[in-house]
Amino acid sequence: MKKLFNKVRYAPLAIAVFAQGDQTPINIAPAAGSQWFKLGNLTMASVVSGLIRLLLLLAALVFFFMLLWGGIKWIMSQGDKGEVEKARDQITNALVGLAIIFVAWAIIKLIEALFGINIMELTIPTLQ
Repeated sequence: MKKLFNKVRYAPLAIAVFAQGDQTPINIAPAAGSQWFKLGNLTMASVVSGLIRLLLLLAALVFFFMLLWGGIKWIMSQGDKGEVEKARDQITNALVGLAIIFVAWAIIKLIEALFGINIMELTIPTLQ
């Protein structure tokens, strides 16, 4: 067990070192005229930035539809105080969620403006 621990102990450091690598394209070489040609320029940074954008969009859509459903539940409650309270809580939670998503987007844009690091495209400025 001790031998295994000694071998695995420095694994997190290796991951951090590999994460600092350059943005070399993934080895995909389709024909120039094919529909998959743009995959040749795919980098890990573009995949991660695409996932960040997708997660922000999906979260915003989920909270927006929660807001709509809360409004529908409020209309359908027919004056029942318990149902109105549940609908009001859902609308409040959806608005808080939308605010959090907007603040996250604003922080990303602030980092981009202040430091020149574009998180949405994962481009980090270099000293040249």
